[in-house]
Amino acid sequence: MRRKETQKISDILKEYTREKHLDQKLYETRLVNNWGNILGPVIANSTKKIFVQNRVLVVHIESSVIRHELFMMRSKIVSALNDSIGQNVIDSILFR
Repeated sequence: MRRKETQKISDILKEYTREKHLDQKLYETRLVNNWGNILGPVIANSTKKIFVQNRVLVVHIESSVIRHELFMMRSKIVSALNDSIGQNVIDSILFR
C-alpha cells in the first residue's frame, strides 16, 4: 500500500533545517570548506584560522604579502565564495 503524500528525504531534511534555523550555519560551513578549493593550496596552507561572524568572513593569514594581495581582490573572492554555495552568505572579508 502506497501513500499519496510521499516526499523525498532531501526535501524533508531541507524543510527541517529551515524550521530549526540550521540552514545558515550549514551554508557558512560549506563556504569555509570551499576556501581552499577556490583560492588554491598555497593560500589554504598559509591560512591559520577562518570563520564567519555576523556575515563577515574572518581570515587569519601568516604572510603579509598574501594578506595584501587577497585584500586587493576581496570583492571578487566574496562573489566567488557566495557563488560556490549558491547563497549570499557573506557580505565582506576581514583579513588579519
